Amino acid sequence: MSAGTTEQPGVAVVTGAASGIGAAVAAELRERGWRVAGLDLTASGAVDLALEVDVRDGAAMAEAVDRAGRELGDVTAAVSVAGHYAMAPLAEITTEQWQRMLRVHLGGFTNLARAVLPGLLARRSGSVVAIASELAIGGGDEDAHYAAAKGAVLGAVRSLAAEAAPRGVRVNAVAPGPTDTPLLAPDSPWRDRDYLDTLPLRRLGSPQEVALCVAWLLEEGTFCVGEVLNPNAGAVI
Repeated sequence: MSAGTTEQPGVAVVTGAASGIGAAVAAELRERGWRVAGLDLTASGAVDLALEVDVRDGAAMAEAVDRAGRELGDVTAAVSVAGHYAMAPLAEITTEQWQRMLRVHLGGFTNLARAVLPGLLARRSGSVVAIASELAIGGGDEDAHYAAAKGAVLGAVRSLAAEAAPRGVRVNAVAPGPTDTPLLAPDSPWRDRDYLDTLPLRRLGSPQEVALCVAWLLEEGTFCVGEVLNPNAGAVI
């Protein structure tokens, strides 16, 4: 791979594909000609292959990726989107809540990477993208466990990028700011007009805008290794 080249659509595995950013990524990739396997706790019909999988289960993830390869063809890209969001003061975050946040975000990404990387490395081509968060970079009030989990994802992305790039596989991340998805409750402080007015763009991002960043990394950003795109309305510059 070299600067100025593009990657052709192939087979992509997308976790969290049933709603929000994951659904937008799956839709964008399909529109561009990708064959998409959507992995989620609830099967999504808007993909070529919908599988019900808990991203915390490494064995189930490996089986799902193997099935995607058998039914759709060799997996050439993977996008880790599945996650959840919650706010709480540090003193009120239970051990169970800490562990769940880490297992879903960091565990979900690493389980996906473990499942797809052997095939990608063997073929010496392909791309992995993780959805992180601006909170992994800038932090947030009452967001310690979420920001920590997403920060861990960024650390894993950068390390895997260094490991895989010499063998032809690119690993990158997208760290959105607050995005208009069901993860943000109607009364979320991130939807408050006073907060939005602090942003240079004065609005939430859309799932489709995040999906465009993912698609660019998969197809056009062939010189990007260990990078983090930050579509966050200027919240972190």
